[in-house]
Amino acid sequence: MGDTKKNKKMVKNMKENTNENSDNLAAIGIGAMIVFIALILVAAVAAAVIIQTAEQLQQNAQTTGEETTDLLASKVFIKSIVTTGAADPATSIFVTFELAPGSDSITAANVMWAIECGANSNSGDFTTASQVGTAGNAVTLNTGSTYSITLNLAGATNCPPTANTANEFMIQSGSGGFTYELLSYGGSVDRGVVVV
Repeated sequence: MGDTKKNKKMVKNMKENTNENSDNLAAIGIGAMIVFIALILVAAVAAAVIIQTAEQLQQNAQTTGEETTDLLASKVFIKSIVTTGAADPATSIFVTFELAPGSDSITAANVMWAIECGANSNSGDFTTASQVGTAGNAVTLNTGSTYSITLNLAGATNCPPTANTANEFMIQSGSGGFTYELLSYGGSVDRGVVVV
């Protein structure tokens, strides 16, 4: 009988040890599962941040592209500027220009010009521009065509061609491109002198 009691106690101790070992293994498994779920949540948050950042960068790039396109749309490229007028010295300039490749068509009235010479300035629009080789004024300026316009600058305060000076010449195409040139007059401002 003493042996039976001893055997029963031994079996009871073995069961307790087995239960304790099972509890430890279960705790390790639950801990691993919690760590795994936490890693999944961290990865999901990181993925959301990366996706949001990528979307923001794409929107910024698209906005910048649209702004650049607007700035270059209908930009005027000056091919040449020559002094002209009824007699020497010249009182006007003859501007040959075209629109930048890929530009949108623009009405000539929406293209503005300005010349600054010290404290004075002169300005106007391109309504009197005409397509080279055709008669009459060009109402609409299109890409691929060359145009010309004569700007009358007669009068001391209208920035006429003056020997040994440099005047600023600016063109604004609607809300689009901006063109800047420096009209550098040499020692002579007779008719036919190439300024640009």
